[in-house]
Amino acid sequence: MNSKRYARIRQIIAMRQPDLTVCLENVHKPHNISAVIRTADAVGISQIHAIWCQNSTKSLSAAAAGSNHWVKVKTHATIEKAISTCKAAGMQILAAHLTKQAIDFRQIDYTQPTCIILGQERTGISKQALALADHNIHIPMMGMVQSLNVSVASALILYEAQRQRQNANMYNSLFSQLSEEEQQEWLFEGGYPVLAAVSKHKGLPRPLINEHGEIVASDAWWAAMQSTKVPGKKRTLEN
Repeated sequence: MNSKRYARIRQIIAMRQPDLTVCLENVHKPHNISAVIRTADAVGISQIHAIWCQNSTKSLSAAAAGSNHWVKVKTHATIEKAISTCKAAGMQILAAHLTKQAIDFRQIDYTQPTCIILGQERTGISKQALALADHNIHIPMMGMVQSLNVSVASALILYEAQRQRQNANMYNSLFSQLSEEEQQEWLFEGGYPVLAAVSKHKGLPRPLINEHGEIVASDAWWAAMQSTKVPGKKRTLEN
């Protein structure tokens, strides 16, 4: 990794907002998933949450081609578990859904720890999620249609969150809000993507990245990386 890339990754790490996230509830169209992840990266989100429907594994694989390299996707079995995880982190839960109680999305204070729930393309957000949300939010519509594409809606809401956080100087921190372990993961996977993929395939521990962006690892680690054998796997002879 050259010095320019190392400095760029360090800059991105410093601006990451771990207390801002979205939760995809059964969103299944690959182009929507990819667009939401791309927007999340653009506004500094390091991890999103998701509950997948039956065909979602294929959808995630299709969307993962580069778009979620910088954003982790944490999968939950149910929407209740996803919301519980976010509430345990002190986040307010916002359901992007038009109800009588819904308020204009611009009236929310996004400088507070926040999780935004985005619903399935056709059916929207589930009753369970609506019941557990702190607020329902909506995007004012002046035309005949009553809703926007889920990826478009996510972009509008997330950029309002970014605007508020920029005004509050939340992107200008000298110290990253990510843990040291998370920073090291970013530096290795972002700075050395090929080596990171090989290391993961071989089940090797992640090496240290020093202040110059260099890999610090033992001779045994390098030898294992160069070996054609995969630790823990045995060759079998075919008849």
